[in-house]
Amino acid sequence: MSSAAAIPDLRVCEQARLSRDPRFDGLFFTAVTSTGIYCRPVCPAPAPRPQNVTYYRSAAAAEAAGFRPCLRCRPELSPADGAWRRGDEVLARALKLIDQGLLAEQPLAALAERVHIGERQLRRLFVERLGAPPIGVHGTRRLLFAKQLLTETALPITEVALAAGFGSLRRFNTSFREAYAMAPRDLRRHVAPAGGDALRLRLHYRPPYDFAATLDFLRGRALPGVEVVDAHGYSRVFGTADAPGWLRVGAPSGRGAKEHALELELHGGRPATLLALVGRLRRMFDLDADPDTIADALRADPRLRPLLRRRPGLRIPSGWDGFEIAVRAVIGQQVSVAAARTLTARLAQRFGTPLPEAFAARGFARLFPTPEALAEADLGGIGLTSARADTVRGIAAALVDGRVDFRPEATLDEFVERWTALPGIGPWTANYIALRALGHPDAFPAEDLVLQKAVPTDGSRLGAKALRARAEAWRPWRGYAVIQLWRDAMPAAARPAAGRIRPLPASAGVTR
Repeated sequence: MSSAAAIPDLRVCEQARLSRDPRFDGLFFTAVTSTGIYCRPVCPAPAPRPQNVTYYRSAAAAEAAGFRPCLRCRPELSPADGAWRRGDEVLARALKLIDQGLLAEQPLAALAERVHIGERQLRRLFVERLGAPPIGVHGTRRLLFAKQLLTETALPITEVALAAGFGSLRRFNTSFREAYAMAPRDLRRHVAPAGGDALRLRLHYRPPYDFAATLDFLRGRALPGVEVVDAHGYSRVFGTADAPGWLRVGAPSGRGAKEHALELELHGGRPATLLALVGRLRRMFDLDADPDTIADALRADPRLRPLLRRRPGLRIPSGWDGFEIAVRAVIGQQVSVAAARTLTARLAQRFGTPLPEAFAARGFARLFPTPEALAEADLGGIGLTSARADTVRGIAAALVDGRVDFRPEATLDEFVERWTALPGIGPWTANYIALRALGHPDAFPAEDLVLQKAVPTDGSRLGAKALRARAEAWRPWRGYAVIQLWRDAMPAAARPAAGRIRPLPASAGVTR
């Protein structure tokens, strides 16, 4: 049987369930009518009889039908369905707002208004596509995150409630008991969460995923004193002067090494910000992408087909903070990656917030400067041209006064239009920011000279207009084509080892 919401073909679901195919993790859920439990397709439990199985498009749909999450395969670990959460469709933009916690403080009418659609129409869209209304999706997301925290960490239950977005412990206990037929403390009795100073969480993804390539990309841009990238993970500082912290994302070891997951190690940070922090990292490392869907859309192009075959696990390597990426993009215009990193590091050293001495042992010295710190800053003496300095101050001031932002409900066209209205920001820079600050899957810097030369195979060069026309067939995944082509454009003798992304070429920073 299948639910009313759209799911993969029934035969595909059956085969994926029986083979425990991780490529379908999070794309549908298996509910067992004889037990009242719903599972991930990868559940290691013995397969139930087909007549007892119902498939659901989302965890929220399964829970709305009265099923409880499996304690063995733990549906809270599934990556999100990136096909719904990426791009400019109304549903995708609404889900991004839900992921940022909008419905925790505002009514459904506010969500509908932000995505320019009627409240009734928005509710109907969610039910048709996901099998549950927006408030159901929001509630399931919070409860599943709380379930992960209860299972994997030793956080006090009060802090778990705050981290999952509940305003009170009483409300959390009530919601958890109603949904899962047990109290949070009862679930914790069944597990032995790890203690220690650090909070550790698993961040799952769908294979294939070339984590080494993402690390290679980030390593070439890592800011000394702010970030540390080694062969096994990425670390950085975050927070404010009053409450700084640091984190590391790396490949898990031991028993977790066999999972399709990264591991987050977190030191510091307020519980109330934890859900947003995990969402930011999932976007930064592109953990909710569906590689098969992306490849199916791009492999029809004969130029991209062999690249996808050689590097099926490439993801869009995003960045931690939108303003930080915007500053890097401006400073990186028409200079090499190494030069841009040097200049940006000088800026961070002069204007960033100093950290306590205890952070030095981890290689951290400062928080990256805020827009407020740079809006009126004297940027002379660090090597920037006067025009670049003016642009950096201009984007900082524009973010402070709200002329530009990183709103998740904005479409790509709206984002580019607002950013290119600023002096010194051309189409390339705006699309680069969209690609790396938003992780937008369709961002496309057609003015990029290396990209224009990378598409033809006869040594010629496409103009921006011709390149956009060629790339129309790649929508809505043009950003992934960009990453593939940028890497392929690097001379073979200078390429990193297989499975790694090259640094962006200097000419990629040309604005028009």
